[in-house]
Amino acid sequence: MTIDLQNAQLLAVTVIFALFAGAELLLGHFFPHSASAEDNRLDVAVVLTFPIISGTVFTASKALCAWVMPELRDAWADWPWWQMVIVLLLADDLTQYWWHRLSHTSVMWPLHRAHHSAAYMSVRVVYRNNAFYYALSPGLWFSGALLYLGFGWVFVGYSVVKLTVIIGAHSAVRWDQWPYAWRPLRPLAWLKERTISTPATHFAHHALTQDDGIGHYRGNYGNLLFFWDVLFGTARITRQYLPAYGLNDDRRHGAERWYHQLLFPVFRSRRAETVLGYEKHTPID
Repeated sequence: MTIDLQNAQLLAVTVIFALFAGAELLLGHFFPHSASAEDNRLDVAVVLTFPIISGTVFTASKALCAWVMPELRDAWADWPWWQMVIVLLLADDLTQYWWHRLSHTSVMWPLHRAHHSAAYMSVRVVYRNNAFYYALSPGLWFSGALLYLGFGWVFVGYSVVKLTVIIGAHSAVRWDQWPYAWRPLRPLAWLKERTISTPATHFAHHALTQDDGIGHYRGNYGNLLFFWDVLFGTARITRQYLPAYGLNDDRRHGAERWYHQLLFPVFRSRRAETVLGYEKHTPID
């Protein structure tokens, strides 16, 4: 049964990713001119390693539950689906909001920096993070525990919806422009942009600068629900798109090597100014 769940989830997410990637290919955005050789290597590496890391975390979490509370296997399997979804939103999506927000502090920034070093927005960026960012992510560990408790197919459906939103929020397709342009859909667009992450709100989080009133890398942290940003006062909604993405320190000092970004602190950068080396620096200037 576990294999069926994992295969169903992997197949669904692969199809969604492929659809957005195909749309970017048709629009000429999948191979951005700003992507360097280091970007290309890192983007491929994270696509290959993320399923391994997340799968390992789920397996370890369930094994830990089986050791600590063997009598509770599938104990919550009879819950109504909507109760399971509420728990998932709190245990996974809300914790991921705070994990993401914590990752923009000086201590955690080296594990999240790779996600912001891309000077482009694309589905290629979705999983682009340091390996330890995911290995330590509370949301993944809690999700493994909830699978042990019997959330099963509800978790699969929830994760497919969530990853559809996240992939769409990073995609260069900018699908959220269309409801803005059609007057009858504007009330729905207003509600949507305050509920889930969209390209306009999430692109702002990847801004090269936030001095233009559009960029907002000190906010817009939500993954599935943008509502968390609205609730905790970190939201900025402009319905505008930025002219530039990435990090100023990369522009000044050159790009970090892909394996420094993926595997810090195992591999450390020797660049003159870096958060991936041996000195502490502020997360973003």
